[in-house]
Amino acid sequence: MNVGILVFDEVELLDMAGPYEVFTTAARVLARSQPPGTPALFSVTTIARRPGPVRARAGLRLQPDHGLADHPPLACAIVPGGVVDAELGQPTLAAWIAAQARTARILASVCTGALLLAQAGVLDGLDATTHWEDLDALRALRPAVRVHGGVRWVDQGAVVTSAGISAGIDMSLHLVQRLHSRELAVRTARQMDFDWRPAA
Repeated sequence: MNVGILVFDEVELLDMAGPYEVFTTAARVLARSQPPGTPALFSVTTIARRPGPVRARAGLRLQPDHGLADHPPLACAIVPGGVVDAELGQPTLAAWIAAQARTARILASVCTGALLLAQAGVLDGLDATTHWEDLDALRALRPAVRVHGGVRWVDQGAVVTSAGISAGIDMSLHLVQRLHSRELAVRTARQMDFDWRPAA
């Protein structure tokens, strides 16, 4: 299963690196019990709106694997947060997010990535969450979204949103559970020494 994680200038580093670590660790943990040569459960790539490196909010330079038009079909597309003001004004990104809502098995966001999903119109009529500081911004941006605070993630089936930063790790373990099994999610959390609470 291909997992694609969006990256952009001013992306919150843990918003993208947390899910990256969860899915790559899950693939590694499962591979230990598979015959040699078995394809990895998850193939994780990074995707950017434009070519060339991007600089995360913390200053780290990231080299994306793909652009919006040349990545493999995704089973799971993840939109992290950070400073998203510039990305909110990008119609090509909104179109890509809307397309992933139609084609990916799961479209997910971390933190203020929910604002990008809302801008693309994919959260209308759904329950969603984001970082606690940005709940009102999400309500103001798209009043048709039913915004919830005080939860780690909100699962609406094809669309899953999570609260701030570290909540993306909780949500990603939940997605591993959905895409494979609770057992693998628990083993992945154990491998990461992460205190995971399966309930949102």
